Amino acid sequence: MPLPVQVEYEGQRIKVRSHNKKIYRISHWPIWIWVFFLAPGPLTFDLFAHGFSRGNLTWLICVLLGTGIAGVRGRLPGVEPAPYILRFTEDRPNPLYRRICYTFAWSDIVTFASLNLAGLALAAVTGLWRMQQIYAYGYFPVYGAMLLLGALGILPRVRPSTKGEGTERRYFYGSVWAVTFAQTLELILWKLLPPGHATDIVKFGVYSTALIAIGVCAALGLLPRTRPIVPGETMIGD
Repeated sequence: MPLPVQVEYEGQRIKVRSHNKKIYRISHWPIWIWVFFLAPGPLTFDLFAHGFSRGNLTWLICVLLGTGIAGVRGRLPGVEPAPYILRFTEDRPNPLYRRICYTFAWSDIVTFASLNLAGLALAAVTGLWRMQQIYAYGYFPVYGAMLLLGALGILPRVRPSTKGEGTERRYFYGSVWAVTFAQTLELILWKLLPPGHATDIVKFGVYSTALIAIGVCAALGLLPRTRPIVPGETMIGD
């Protein structure tokens, strides 16, 4: 019986690279700049609500310096001189820098998506916007809970071992595709649609539908890096 989920087979794998090219390493750096720049949620909320401020600039400089130093030292996923993960079945220790980076990435993904969904749902039901209050009171509890899960090694790609990387990476990238696509659509609707309860309902409907639809596509392995790697396959993880 054919599998309902798209998978990758050995014959489809490309030759394993022994090192990462400079352009590859540099192209991954902005990902981690964005991940850590988003970390102070209320500051990020002010950025989208009121524009770039001195606080945003100061934090951006700190993030550029921190991630830049880590990148030069090869301590950011995808920015290493050579791939760390070659075979996903290998029971290798998951380096601390990978666990930290993916913990913050998961924290961004889950916290922003859940709080925005809560704010949109409240507006759709009541017609009231309380997004600033939601971020003020809800951001750090949710973010802190995600950081705790990461510290305990419970989150995918943050576990002590890389043995499950072939499956865990699809959860991560699937979440990235879903949240990024949904948030982009929501930003477009926020700019284009006039204020009103009817448009609040539309925004909530589009956002929640996008999360579900992209999540289903990722679960079926239809999106890049969301296919499970069949046991014994050689892979490169970042």
